[in-house]
Amino acid sequence: MPDLPLRLFNSLTRQLETFEPVHPGEARVYSCGPTVYNYPHIGNMRAYVFADVLGRTLSWKGYALTHVINITDVGHLTDDADAGEDKLEKAAAEKAQSIWDIAKHYTEAYWVDVKALNIRQPAHWSIATDYVPQMIAFAESIADKHCYELDSGLYFDVSTVADYGRLARAKTEDGEGRIEAVEGKRNAADFAIWRKTPPGETRQMEWDSPWGPGAPGWHLECSVMGEALLGFPFDIHTGGIDHREIHHPNEIAQNQARCCTNGLDDPLASGARIWMHNNFLVERSGKMSKSAGEFLRLPLLVEKGYHPLAYRLMCLQAHYRSELEFSWDGLGAALTRLKRMVLAAERFADAEEGGDPRHPRLAPFLDRFAAAMSDDLNTPLALTAFEEALAAKKIDPAARRAAIAEMDSVLGLGLLDLSRADLRLRPKDAELDEDDVEDALERRRDAREARDFSRSDAIREELAAKGVEVMDGDPLGWEWKL
Repeated sequence: MPDLPLRLFNSLTRQLETFEPVHPGEARVYSCGPTVYNYPHIGNMRAYVFADVLGRTLSWKGYALTHVINITDVGHLTDDADAGEDKLEKAAAEKAQSIWDIAKHYTEAYWVDVKALNIRQPAHWSIATDYVPQMIAFAESIADKHCYELDSGLYFDVSTVADYGRLARAKTEDGEGRIEAVEGKRNAADFAIWRKTPPGETRQMEWDSPWGPGAPGWHLECSVMGEALLGFPFDIHTGGIDHREIHHPNEIAQNQARCCTNGLDDPLASGARIWMHNNFLVERSGKMSKSAGEFLRLPLLVEKGYHPLAYRLMCLQAHYRSELEFSWDGLGAALTRLKRMVLAAERFADAEEGGDPRHPRLAPFLDRFAAAMSDDLNTPLALTAFEEALAAKKIDPAARRAAIAEMDSVLGLGLLDLSRADLRLRPKDAELDEDDVEDALERRRDAREARDFSRSDAIREELAAKGVEVMDGDPLGWEWKL
């Protein structure tokens, strides 16, 4: 049931913890959003499916949710730490375009993918460049005790806060391995919170500051926007597991400096009560990296005939803390599973709303679903209970509709609004006209009804020669596929 205690894995403490809101009745969640220098790949989008399921679960459990997702349009360097070029500046230079136009284009492309995956809109899309004055004020407030200035910028001294790096659990005597040395840094892990524009260099995005013209560091942005929109401390901070090693430890250090210098034995000193991270989507051919040039994007899946919600279902089939391996066969299997769900739901999708989801024969499914989601968002087990409720027989259609609607409000598949036709996407490179295929199938059905099997076989062979497989007896009722 929704009133079961929600247990979530806290990356900071490395243990399951019962969710206890900082503000009674509320849930305040911050999710690290995209850096809009390129299109998001499907691995990036797994993080937002996870954050969406978390938010839906909190809403289902009755909390008033405030969810923030940031848009990074400045400050993120090419190696994620303190070396390389700003990703937006680099993209703008390569494309000979305005950095503002680059950011706008890729932000809108990301939002298209968000909508296609049925991810709910957050309460706030926080755009980094809208908060630069607050970033400068934040940096000024901690500079005296926690920062020092070099020719290249203002740096945070990680030795000034307790338990730096506890989230990553990756501290070594040499510091973080991914952070390149910068001349004059006191500690290997120190990081820039303001980067000065080098002499003789021109940036498209720069602001005046007490440390000279420049731009904020990537880590500073999330601390500032989290505090501005949610207040310290808030409930949950999410992101991909790659953020657990550098970005989030640096964010936590800034939050400690801003609020206190207490150690992290009290997670609230980190700025958020719980830190949550989804694992990677793995694709063995290497096409998950944007540096490869061509990479796997959601529109590519659609071009190949896979509905975006098949990818959402693929994500739900694995626990968010487990690696998920992508393959076309796996995506195809998820699409088939989604089709079966839609076929089952069509039988009662038009039933009256307002039925009782706690029908005696449905309550056990709802209880198992609730137990699974309350156990650190165990979507694979929740899906099993969901499908069993879909398949249950001889139950009042209105009650079954209500139960499925309740569970799907958490899973976010939009099952009652989908039709079989929605899921039959024609691959972009298909040379067949779907109307022609349907016409041939209609002629073949007529032939079979007339017991003209030679004509029926001839039409089947005609379609096979064009790459269409006729699926006689298919329990899904899809009848053909390419």
